[in-house]
Amino acid sequence: MLSFLPPVLRGVIAFVLLVLNTLFWCALLFILALFKLILPFQGVRTFIDPWLNRIATAWISCNSGWMALTQRTRWDVQGVDQLPYKGWYLVNANHQSWVDIFALQHQLNHRIPMLKFFIKQQLIYVPVIGLAWWALDFPFMKRHSRDALRKNPGLRDQDRETTRKACEKFALVPTSIMNFAEGTRFTPEKHRRTSSPYRHLLKPKAGALAMSLNAMGERFHSLIDATIVYPAGVPSFWEFLCGRCPRVIMRVHQVAIPPEFAQGDYDKDSEFRGTFHRWLGDLWERKDAEIDTLLQAKPTQGKRR
Repeated sequence: MLSFLPPVLRGVIAFVLLVLNTLFWCALLFILALFKLILPFQGVRTFIDPWLNRIATAWISCNSGWMALTQRTRWDVQGVDQLPYKGWYLVNANHQSWVDIFALQHQLNHRIPMLKFFIKQQLIYVPVIGLAWWALDFPFMKRHSRDALRKNPGLRDQDRETTRKACEKFALVPTSIMNFAEGTRFTPEKHRRTSSPYRHLLKPKAGALAMSLNAMGERFHSLIDATIVYPAGVPSFWEFLCGRCPRVIMRVHQVAIPPEFAQGDYDKDSEFRGTFHRWLGDLWERKDAEIDTLLQAKPTQGKRR
């Protein structure tokens, strides 16, 4: 509706609507979270957590509202209409921009339970939204370098314990656990520096996926593998707000999770670790080939939604 406005003005309007939407729903969220903090009993959590998730889902729906109002993005999406809502899911996607998160939330909202991310520990200090992530039980993970892990292997146990505690909370209410296996956003520089064998992806990091599967594997309905492509180039978040993201392609596939992944010990069993790496590597090769195909395909009309 506002696509006739200059891009910068649209960006300002979209940003203001995002902020107002966040402040409104976070106020309700914090009131309920306070009860959960004061009364840390499982019965209270079981009652309050679904309401917290409903509030977050409403926030995402309102974000979709201002996106429809201010954006002229065409969405070419396949594979989301067949997703059964009930159950637990492990969601994986390639990662290029902050826009990925809004795109995934926009397309998967109301189709599967709410997405919850593993978040860098530093982001808990982001005003308002960091506290909201805490209230919603998003797990905060500390980033450890390879050198730090080599000097202090016990740091791995910290991440494993964080994952275990988070998954214990997730087990109470159907949840979709989101993971960007690359661990960081793709850039050409990172691609060169890491000598990635893939054309459009960084090497996947298996640790977080393996820990989630070990903690909750028997509950997961399936792995939802999402491939996101921006044919006109990867937009920054500001460019997205300004409506300078003309087209988004997303392909979503349900992938069966091998039952043995729920019992394997990724850290201590080298044979299991090799099996897991091969499974994830095959998944990544298919994703890389799919991105190649989507970038070369002729554009379709898509939908503004």
